[in-house]
Amino acid sequence: MEDHDTGAGAPEVGVSRASPPSGGPSPSAGRPRQAGPLSGNGQAGDAQHQRGKARKRRKRRRGRKVFARDDSPLATAAAVGAPASVGPAAPAPVPLPSAPQPRPEQPMHRPPMQELPVFAALDLGTNNCRLLVAVPQRHGQFRVVDAFSRIVRLGEGLTANGHLSQAAMDRAVEALKICGDKLRNRKIRKARLIATEACRTADNGVEFLQRVEREAGLKLEIIDRQTEARLAVSGCGSLVERDTQGVVLFDIGGGSSEIALIDLTGQRSPRLANHIVSWTSLPVGVVSLAERFGGRTVTREIFAAMVDDVAVRLKSFDGRDRLSHVLTSPKFHLLGTSGTVTTLAGVHLDLERYDRRRVDGLWMDRDSVDRMVEKLVGWDFQQRCANPCIGTDRADLVLAGCAILEAIRAVWPSERLRVADRGLREGILSELMADDGVWRNSGRGRA
Repeated sequence: MEDHDTGAGAPEVGVSRASPPSGGPSPSAGRPRQAGPLSGNGQAGDAQHQRGKARKRRKRRRGRKVFARDDSPLATAAAVGAPASVGPAAPAPVPLPSAPQPRPEQPMHRPPMQELPVFAALDLGTNNCRLLVAVPQRHGQFRVVDAFSRIVRLGEGLTANGHLSQAAMDRAVEALKICGDKLRNRKIRKARLIATEACRTADNGVEFLQRVEREAGLKLEIIDRQTEARLAVSGCGSLVERDTQGVVLFDIGGGSSEIALIDLTGQRSPRLANHIVSWTSLPVGVVSLAERFGGRTVTREIFAAMVDDVAVRLKSFDGRDRLSHVLTSPKFHLLGTSGTVTTLAGVHLDLERYDRRRVDGLWMDRDSVDRMVEKLVGWDFQQRCANPCIGTDRADLVLAGCAILEAIRAVWPSERLRVADRGLREGILSELMADDGVWRNSGRGRA
């Protein structure tokens, strides 16, 4: 018998909430009424014949009162879980659906759920090796089912030597073997595995990827800088609100920094990348800049020199003024996707340990960014190591990232910066799923 909170009042549920109290006559006594639940043959019992032959006893089943007689079919059936009949005789048997059995004993007759397609994205950068495996959800969204991230510093020494070192390649291959195992353990519909700046510029980048294919079983493609910028924009689409007029999105990487100018003053299309009006890729990132200027001991003079180095590179960017018509609008902002801005956000929130849920999508105003940069520049190497959102892995790189950020803020000043803990992998997944048509019939709200 079902609990009264899950459909009381329906005939097939059994005794309704209006059941008469023990010892009192039924308001409908003497006139036919429908019995329920019915016995296996559909016959209703004769309550008049039963009355007086046995006393009534009260039971509790699933929090509701049920009245039965010691020698009635209900009392007998209750012990074996079979349906029974109660109430006065009806003129003719009325067949009704059988009452559901208690939930633990109820057989499952659900149709098999359609298996969701699985997509994967791998990004091997100058500093990190990252993997995301996900299944699509409602339009434009997906759910991560597996992930992997490891700092491998593939580009270590690349600026000085022009090639990938043996130790760096070994670290990367070991991380990629783990990624390969994860991918082979799932039925992947589509995947895209990319390599970026380190493999683009190293004279042994192609030979390294051949080794990856032999040892890890993964075939990576080296993407160009324009593709890298587009994927970064695609990965952050959901963080750009509907009323936004312009965005400068930047991705501060290990070996390069991608910057995209996005004009949203016209009609908005489903793909944010369609609104890129200008872009550039600076051949400088946190690893390459720190190796040239030093990352452990960074004086204010060294920090200023790093900012100036990036500023000179930005001056040669011809399309830097393509958003001049919205720069003073409150609906213009910066959007940063990199370890630099997520680290700043973590320090700003004073987190005891990094929490992506609190960082991704966070808004920081101009004064907050100024304070955090000033704080980090004032810390020595050990203080940076001690902060849980920086740690030893990033302590020698974070100030180089701050220098790139400061150069970007000088060219495109904004009162607001939005922080994105997402990037190329999310962009890859979004494009793979859109191209596969998984959201084609998901209704409105596509943008």
